[in-house]
This record gives sequence, structure tokens and C-alpha cells, in this order.
Amino acid sequence: MEERIVSRDYLKELRFPFYIMRCTHNANNVPKMHSHEFVELVYVIKGEALHCFEGDVYPLKAGDVFIINPNENHTFEFSEGQEIEIVNCLFLPDLIHDACLRELGVDDSMDYFYVLPFLSPDERFHHRLKLSERETSAILQLLEYMMHEWDLKRTGYTTLIRLKLVELFIQLSRIYKDWVSSNRDHSKRRSNHLLVQRINGFLERHYDEKLCVTDLGEMFNISNRQLNRVFKQETGLTVVERVHHIRIEHAKQMLMESEEKVLHVAQKVGYDDPAFFSHLFRRYVGCSPGKFRGHGK
Repeated sequence: MEERIVSRDYLKELRFPFYIMRCTHNANNVPKMHSHEFVELVYVIKGEALHCFEGDVYPLKAGDVFIINPNENHTFEFSEGQEIEIVNCLFLPDLIHDACLRELGVDDSMDYFYVLPFLSPDERFHHRLKLSERETSAILQLLEYMMHEWDLKRTGYTTLIRLKLVELFIQLSRIYKDWVSSNRDHSKRRSNHLLVQRINGFLERHYDEKLCVTDLGEMFNISNRQLNRVFKQETGLTVVERVHHIRIEHAKQMLMESEEKVLHVAQKVGYDDPAFFSHLFRRYVGCSPGKFRGHGK
């Protein structure tokens, strides 16, 4: 039976929603099939296992790294004698502030964070990125640094962990881009596709914030007109329509899983005006939020 893990189980510091740990799983210590509202990055230090993910099963071994998005179901499966040691890095998307990324000039170097987790199944490398021996050393060093800072919690540890997390995603993004370069052609069409995937990933991570096309254009170095044209060409939706779609999907889940008032659900997915939220919900779902919740239960 699927379990639901909520942020407060692990992310106890509201101003710094982050947690990292090293742990071992085997046939006697298997987490139940579960999902959660935070992002989980998993790095396999050693051992082998099967990863059960969203109805799919595939093997894991040392040097594999993967991201579990909010609301995705997963667990492990072990044969006799199998064991796996991993690093679990848990955080909420807003831990990495996009304003900080823009200031550092690295927001377009974060494809492993913004793009890879939202690719279609056939593009997601069977859901994990396989690292070389040289790459595993560098990635494990970053994770161990974060674990050290997390355990000691000395002055400035939150800043250092954020910076190391950004460095981690930049390193993983380089590996991801090298894979893309060796397996795909770089036509203009492919370039547009990657740009839209990058923006899509950003919208998925920041759907509950105030978003506008102008800010996105500045962030991804593209004019408003070109952004809307390329986005519509690739997805069939405008940027604004895509934001509404993401928000309504999250609202549906909140309505089903909690007793939150519709007003609060609207605010949590990015709408200050509950009447506007209800209007959009009817348009996308075909009924009011209250009726949807009633039918679901």
C-alpha cells in the first residue's frame, strides 16, 4: 500500500527545507511504496537493487544518481543477499532561489534540476544518470561536504549547503549535456525543444510563485514574443496556459488529500483571487473545487 510522506517528517526547519542522510537498505529494511511533497535526489554509493518507480522496475548499482519529483511513487526491491548504500538528499524546490541563480549567472546551467526530471519516460535515461568512476568521486565529495555541514550546523552552514547543492546540479548538468551531445543532433528544433523543457522544469518547480512572461524571457535570454512562439510551437500551449495547467493539477491533489479550505488551496498554488481560481478550475476540470473534492471522496 502506498504511503504519503509529508515535508515536516524530515524538513523541520521552515526557513531551510533541507535534509541529507546516508543509509543502507536490504530485504529486511525496505521502505514501503511511497510518495512525498519534496524533491529527493538519490546517489548510490555501493551495492545493487531494483528501483520500483511509477509502475516501472529497473536495476540500480553504484554510481547511479536520480531525482524523485514530488508525488512520484517509488521504493526498492531486493534479491537474496542484495544490499544498497545510498545518500538521500531531500529539499523543497524553493530552497534554491532563482534570484540567486540569476545573480550567479548559472540559472541556464541547471538542466539536471530543471529539465531531466520532467522529460518524457523515453528521454529520462530509464530514470537515472550513470556516472563514470571519475564523476562519482566528484559527486560523492560534494554530498559528503553537505552531510558534514548538516551534521555540525556551524555558522553559515545553510549558505554553504545551498552553494554546494547548486554546484552539485551544475556538475550533474554537465554530465547530462555530455550525454545529450553524444546521443542527439543539435538542430534548431532540438535547441528549441531543450529551451522549452528547461522553462517547463522551472514552471514545475515554481508554479506557486508570481510568474510572468517578461521575467521568464529575461531569465532564459529570449524575447517575450519569441518565448511565446517557441513555447506554443513545442507544447501547443502558451506559457500562461501551461502555468494554469500545472497549478490546477496541484490544486486537484491538494483538494483530494487535505481538508484545506478552497481559499487556502488557491493561495498555495499561486492565486490570490479565489473567485478567479474557481473560474479557472471549472474551465479546466468541468466542476467547482468543492464539487471535485466531494466526488473524489
